[in-house]
Amino acid sequence: MDIKDTARPLGGAGVSAFLRSLPAEPLLLGLGEARHFVGELGEVRNEIFQHLVEHEGYRSFAIESDCLRGLAVDDHITTGAGTLDDVMERGFSHGFGAVPANRELVRWIRAYNEEHDDKLRFFGFDGPLEYWAESPRQALTSLYALLDGPLPCTAKTLDTLLGPDDRWTNQATVMDPSQSIGRSADAQRLRLLADDLVALLETQAPRLSAKDGERAALYGRTAVGLLRYHHWMADESPARMSRLSALRDAMMAANLRAAAEHGPALVFGHNLHLQRTVSHMPLGDQRLEWWSAGAIVATHLGDRYAFLASALGTVGDDTPPPDTVEGILSTLPWDVALIDAHRLAEAVTTTPAPRVSRDFAYFPLDPDRLDTIDGIVFLKRAANVG
Repeated sequence: MDIKDTARPLGGAGVSAFLRSLPAEPLLLGLGEARHFVGELGEVRNEIFQHLVEHEGYRSFAIESDCLRGLAVDDHITTGAGTLDDVMERGFSHGFGAVPANRELVRWIRAYNEEHDDKLRFFGFDGPLEYWAESPRQALTSLYALLDGPLPCTAKTLDTLLGPDDRWTNQATVMDPSQSIGRSADAQRLRLLADDLVALLETQAPRLSAKDGERAALYGRTAVGLLRYHHWMADESPARMSRLSALRDAMMAANLRAAAEHGPALVFGHNLHLQRTVSHMPLGDQRLEWWSAGAIVATHLGDRYAFLASALGTVGDDTPPPDTVEGILSTLPWDVALIDAHRLAEAVTTTPAPRVSRDFAYFPLDPDRLDTIDGIVFLKRAANVG
């Protein structure tokens, strides 16, 4: 089989043909990033999403950004609340609000919603964390405010237990677990209160509107997830960083499953989070290993989850060797191609060499895992890399 027979130029017809080739219609279609902040990939993503909305009935977009911040974007696109400048500043984490393709996407979704009754939705699916984590204040107090009495504590007690936010957000805890307050008496009591509030939410769900119920559930799982994460930030065992990575992806998976309840969604995040397999990442002298959000979601959704990995050919002046997957795909005649990964695995008779990148933020494709990917979005050149 010729390599060209496994691929097609990326376009609306190609995306629809790819969907028809899958065993089931996805509820969640993951589009992975080989590297964050690749401008050309953001532009391709926007084109794919617009086609999915206009021709395949997709109703939601989810991005690897703070799930609580994302509420500001969802409010803007559905009701017009706030200005575009405001939501790009407040509605994204990790610097993603400054990405031009994200701004254009939000602008396009808002314009679409102004003309249609069936509104598109926007979700951040990451927790309010990186390797350090935010205070659980916003999640806990927002959940508390939506519930009716009798409540398990007063608002003043909750505020006192939370204390100053900076004792939660101390970034030194990433490398020094002794500085974490995650196992303090206050944090332990907050974990019990969060459990009580989530249980109370279940008993009061019938009195809440659909919007309030959806947001209360988000606040509840975020509060519980953050408090659990802070607890393990105080852990001093060698498995600490892998455990934190796993907890983060478990929070991502829960948010993605909630997004899937609103109809088919395109999910945009790093390949490491969206792939179906165990993820690995070097961190200093450690090698972290954890089950990705995509693997967790696929366990629940089965064939209703599909994964498109992205891969990059020449990045700046870094050209892939011809015996790597990226080098082989660089022989295709198109600037952007959509490849059937299963057919590619069959067509490549000799296992390609792994690509070694000088860019620590770029994760090349693992040639041994091609058969775990549904498809590959390949960009022959990426010059706009932040």
